[in-house]
Amino acid sequence: MNLEKILSDLEKRNPGQEEFLQAVKEVLETIEDVVKDNPKYEAANIIERIIEPDRIIKFKVQWVDDKGKVHVNRAYRVQFNNAIGPYKGGCRFHPSVTEGGLKFLGFEQIFKNSLTTLPMGGAKGGSDFDPKGKSPAEIMRFCQAFMAELYKYIGADIDIPAGDIGVGGREIGYMYGMYKKIVGDHTGVFTGKGRNWGGSLIRPEATGFGNVYFAEEMLKTRGENMKGKIVTVSGFGNVSWGAITKATQLGAKVVTISGPDGYVYDPDGISGEKIDFLLELRASNQDIVKPYTYEFPNAQFFEGKRPWEVKCDIAMPCAIQNELNLEDAKNLINNGVLCVSEGANMPCTPEAMNHFLKNKILYGPGKASNAGGVATSGLEQTQNAMKLNWPSDEVEEKLHKIMKDIHEACLKHGKEEDGFVNYVKGSNVAGFIKVADAMIDQGVI
Repeated sequence: MNLEKILSDLEKRNPGQEEFLQAVKEVLETIEDVVKDNPKYEAANIIERIIEPDRIIKFKVQWVDDKGKVHVNRAYRVQFNNAIGPYKGGCRFHPSVTEGGLKFLGFEQIFKNSLTTLPMGGAKGGSDFDPKGKSPAEIMRFCQAFMAELYKYIGADIDIPAGDIGVGGREIGYMYGMYKKIVGDHTGVFTGKGRNWGGSLIRPEATGFGNVYFAEEMLKTRGENMKGKIVTVSGFGNVSWGAITKATQLGAKVVTISGPDGYVYDPDGISGEKIDFLLELRASNQDIVKPYTYEFPNAQFFEGKRPWEVKCDIAMPCAIQNELNLEDAKNLINNGVLCVSEGANMPCTPEAMNHFLKNKILYGPGKASNAGGVATSGLEQTQNAMKLNWPSDEVEEKLHKIMKDIHEACLKHGKEEDGFVNYVKGSNVAGFIKVADAMIDQGVI
């Protein structure tokens, strides 16, 4: 394949969509040899087909605030690829949401879902609506207005949305309630539902749990484990909470969290009641982490900074895309980091990622290391279809096995001649082959 031409043409068709272009470039660079060695992929024009979404649904959402003022927001659903199963991916409510950003997330979701081995295609959606500062009644009215349009394009065997930034159990409840009222059908069309109406145990923690399990598998390749390791984590939402909880259970000490206002360093470790406080902090809807230091005065707050300057053995970026740059990567390596495992989607810039790989750092890309969330969503779909609920230990056992299997797939396709495992290449190749082969099997449709 002519990689340079493909990327050049893609940039012309998608001007200004830097995150989407970044994600596509990363994947195509790592699967180039596989495509060259398998003429069937070029014959079926798989690359040009897989980088173009099946469809992008764009619509306005009109809603009324508590004072009677009418507001209008933009909303999207990017249904990217359903070769191996119904579309599956979260909904994000945040002012930064754009069509290009959702295309990046939907494209990543194709390969992440493929890696889980579950029958799920890739999609993503959301709106530039900001839940911050809104009353519960305003959020409910927005969610209902959002679903009054989206319901036309989703279904339990068509497209199954889930939560993401700005969309938690409350928002999913409001959207699902509206969907059920319009369609008159109580099916598993959403994941991340409340436990008392079809949700799965450990779903909120699953992305963070899976991230730690993946990091542990990477460490095992060098005779290491989580016990006694110092861990830095960014963010303080569900992913961070799950990662902190599981890392602590496995004997590590987590010393940081972060938010838009800066980061907190707690030399005593974040455990016990401190983990419980994270739930209160997240529920406060303030989007800041400084209040942690009011509750636990031994901790320090560093305004406007990121936690990657703190000495650690393991770094887990769990906040947002491109939050860890080349300078941060150099700081981590100079401070002796052993492993970087991404809890967020593409949180490392390309320069940072390449620096980790160049220095032979254990580096788990998000599409592999944070696949535990969507994997558990897939398990929720299975429970809904079977009309039952598994206990938490059974769900976690299945999640742990899925993360081990993802790691094995990365080893198979990412091990280099000198023994170093390039998990970026391994995850992209493993995810691509399954989807590409399914596309060929199903013909040009």
